[in-house]
Amino acid sequence: MADAVETTAEGKQPRSVRVVLLALMIAMMLAMLDNMIVGTAMPTIVGELGGLEHLSWVVTGYTLATAASTPIWGKLGDMYGRKGAFLSSIVIFLIGSALSGMAQDMGQLIGFRAVQGLGAGGLMVGVMAIIGDLIPPRERGKYQGMMAGVMALAMIGGPLVGGTITDNWGWRWAFYINLPLGAVALALVTAVLHLPRKRSKAGIDYLGVVLLTVGITSIVLVTTWGGTEYAWTSARIMELIGIGVAALVGFVFWQTRAAEPVLPLHIFRSRNFTLMSVIGFITGFVMFGATLFLPLYQQAVQGASATNSGLLLLPMLGAMLVTSMVAGRVTTNSGRYKIFPIAGGVLMIVGMYLLSLMDTGTTRLTSGIYMAVVGAGMGCLMQITMLVAQNSVEMKDMGVASSSTTLFRTLGSSFGVAIMGALFNHRVQDVMAERAGALGKNITEKSAQLDAKSLQKLPAVAREAYQHAVSSGTHSAFLLGAGIALVVLIAALFVKEVPLKGSGPKAPAEGADPAPQAVIEAV
Repeated sequence: MADAVETTAEGKQPRSVRVVLLALMIAMMLAMLDNMIVGTAMPTIVGELGGLEHLSWVVTGYTLATAASTPIWGKLGDMYGRKGAFLSSIVIFLIGSALSGMAQDMGQLIGFRAVQGLGAGGLMVGVMAIIGDLIPPRERGKYQGMMAGVMALAMIGGPLVGGTITDNWGWRWAFYINLPLGAVALALVTAVLHLPRKRSKAGIDYLGVVLLTVGITSIVLVTTWGGTEYAWTSARIMELIGIGVAALVGFVFWQTRAAEPVLPLHIFRSRNFTLMSVIGFITGFVMFGATLFLPLYQQAVQGASATNSGLLLLPMLGAMLVTSMVAGRVTTNSGRYKIFPIAGGVLMIVGMYLLSLMDTGTTRLTSGIYMAVVGAGMGCLMQITMLVAQNSVEMKDMGVASSSTTLFRTLGSSFGVAIMGALFNHRVQDVMAERAGALGKNITEKSAQLDAKSLQKLPAVAREAYQHAVSSGTHSAFLLGAGIALVVLIAALFVKEVPLKGSGPKAPAEGADPAPQAVIEAV
């Protein structure tokens, strides 16, 4: 090992930084790839472990733990050091992965998935915050394409990898596959990344943690159960809404008095940070709604194979990757970024409206072009939101800013899937009843989303009715997405283009502390 080399924003060692970034991208992929691999393996898991009635909790338990722990990991990194918090989250994630692979019944699997989710909450936050420490905002745009590429690879490769692993090695390897990847990330981060150690004199805001956890858990459960497990107007949903609102109001009140608040409210005094939180929420809402219903439309209406469901999103994800790389390069070279949220909002509105025009006669080429427009809009927004949010706070709040932006995007995805899903299901059931009468109503009574095998077993009349119903359902869902995306454009117009901190000391970000000194060992 060579002598340690001090690197800052002014003079980093490119090779060493790339090694650290490789480890960060592996960790990022672990967090994003897991659900997609596991989703493909779920039918096999249920077949072996049983417990079909608890199936949704395998995903919900993971999602709840991830959402609830995300802001906590960000605050721990700010208080006690980014590297230690990040390594801890990787270890917890790997422990949860190993235990999930050894689960003997559905109850154990749900519990171990929750452990995995606790670690996953710190992975994405840790990646973003460490990049925020190592790389100044002006240079950070270069790495947008890398992060978008990881996201695209996870979305496309996840279902394919999950199916291959399950068919050839067994479903338990859907979890065990995380272990060697995580071990590589742990070794690289431990060996080459050295950030300044921190030790906060203030204690952890336990009351704030509890109130925020209860609030977020209630929100996620409402969006998960509403319209599926329970009616939206049921007593259980109303109770959860009441608990969630009370907990979040109490949380906001307590954060103004806590010595070391888990989510300092002063960061929302920055107009740009608040606007990026709103844009991130809407981006999550639209993106996850689109990725949920596009494969369903192409399988049910256009007759595509479910096996290649990840490849069906390639036009959208490819456009997102290319646009993100271009946006990053332009931002790095010019230091200007306001144009991208505006362009992203316009493209997202237009793209979602075009998707809403698809019907039973739309070709794959046409739908691919429409998806590319949406993907281009997302590429303008995905990493710019994090970049501007981090540029809007002081270095001491970098972890909180990263976790808050990630949390808002996560909550947006929960709301998007729930609201667009409820609209889709309602429309599918109505059209099936109109076109196929009592038979159509019976077919979609339990679920408006039929798998390929169930669809092939339907009589020709019912199958044709279902294709029209899915087309009508996606029309309503995507039209709602286009309307919601208007908020992105409105918010983007109010963004103030504060200069990004450059690679030299003469271009500080407005209101930001100097970047902390990072030491990376050359390898």
